[in-house]
Amino acid sequence: MYSPAAYSTALLMMIITTICWGSWANTYKFTKGYRFELFYWDYIFGMVVFSFVLALTMGSMGSSGQPFLANLGSADGTHWIYALVAGFIFNIANLLLVAGIDITGLSVAFPIAIGIAIVEGVVLSYIIQPKGNPLLLAAGVGLAVAAIVFDALAYKNLSSGGGKKVSGKGIAINIVSGLLMGGFAPFVTKALTGDNALTPYSIIVLFSLGSLLCCFVVNVYFMRRPLVGEPVNFSGFFAASGRDHALGLLGGVVWGVGGAFNFIAGGVVGVAISYAIGQAAPMIAALWGVVVWKEFRGANAAARVFLFLMFVFYLLAVACIATAHTSGG
Repeated sequence: MYSPAAYSTALLMMIITTICWGSWANTYKFTKGYRFELFYWDYIFGMVVFSFVLALTMGSMGSSGQPFLANLGSADGTHWIYALVAGFIFNIANLLLVAGIDITGLSVAFPIAIGIAIVEGVVLSYIIQPKGNPLLLAAGVGLAVAAIVFDALAYKNLSSGGGKKVSGKGIAINIVSGLLMGGFAPFVTKALTGDNALTPYSIIVLFSLGSLLCCFVVNVYFMRRPLVGEPVNFSGFFAASGRDHALGLLGGVVWGVGGAFNFIAGGVVGVAISYAIGQAAPMIAALWGVVVWKEFRGANAAARVFLFLMFVFYLLAVACIATAHTSGG
């Protein structure tokens, strides 16, 4: 299998993760009248197909580590379960995050859900696999959380008081989403470490299958009892245009690239570091909002200042976390 030999390559893969995780949701914005619960099926299928293609190519070539199929055969069932559970948990968190954004808006959902996720995911992953300088890693996480708060303040000022009313239900959904989003990283760490462990390529395949399995339980439930909007059935999926299906598949591939690169880099630098850098994704999402969707056109001075601070703090966070690998552990 392919594994980055140099830290610079692993760092590049983590930065690509950030770009992918901050970009995939934009594929949904390009759809026309396609319910997210239906779009999500295309997204998951795209992720699963990509994971197998990657595992059978990059994951089966080269002299570093076991090839994909050989690794699946030699890894024990416990590691399989860790990877499947990681995907299942991630998928619930992702669906809840989208609902949380719909109910409370980005300015509330992001600092709660992503703030909880990055702290929980990094701390638990570091406990399991203590790689890197803990002080620099903690400082980087703190800077990232501050950046998320600035991001939220920018969107709050952009709405000029016209944003969504914050409800207890929305807050609860965001908290649960954050706890689950931070909870999948330790399972990836467990799947990647120990005797008879999985390679990153095996993990992304099983992770994707766990996400698909989750859809048959959780997404079907949300289709019947949505947290936002009216119930929807599968007829809407089959009636969707080829363009909308293609955008959903593309969204899954984009997330899959980010997820795979994150797991591959995590095998080199530790999941705590790779996960922390990957969760700088809101910075990329904000860039899309500024450059493509023109969300900040006509924004007041306060919104622009908070947006600038968000970018500065995220860049400092990434620099701090990246340095943590070379400074200890």
